[in-house]
Amino acid sequence: MKKTLVLVVSMALLTLTLTAVAQSKEETAVTQAVEQLKAAMMKGDKADLMAITHDRLNYGHSSGLIEDKALFVENLTNGNSVFKSINLSDQTVTVVGNTALVRHTLAGETANKGQAGQVKLGVLLTWVKEKGKWLLLGRQAYKL
Repeated sequence: MKKTLVLVVSMALLTLTLTAVAQSKEETAVTQAVEQLKAAMMKGDKADLMAITHDRLNYGHSSGLIEDKALFVENLTNGNSVFKSINLSDQTVTVVGNTALVRHTLAGETANKGQAGQVKLGVLLTWVKEKGKWLLLGRQAYKL
């Protein structure tokens, strides 16, 4: 009986450990996707922006403006929305299956339509994993 109990407890601990490791790998992959998105937004690179975003993207600005994928990419590549710097802090990543929620604070310098500015936003990102790749599905920002 004692051996059985020890075996059951050992198996349970092993399962929890493996789950935690798997979760950490996915959280790391999502964190890398966030960094790829940040780099693509700063470069204004159409191919990179298209590759990191889901076709059904719903991108909400703190102003209330909502963009789909086409408009999001267009505005970052035509000079309407330009990021000179993006600094992310207080980031948390929660992965549940093939969905991830990321919260962070975004502080940055902008040059939208040539006008210099600064932003400080709270942001919630929704990511979905498709064909082994994390894609941005949704984003909502609010002013801080």
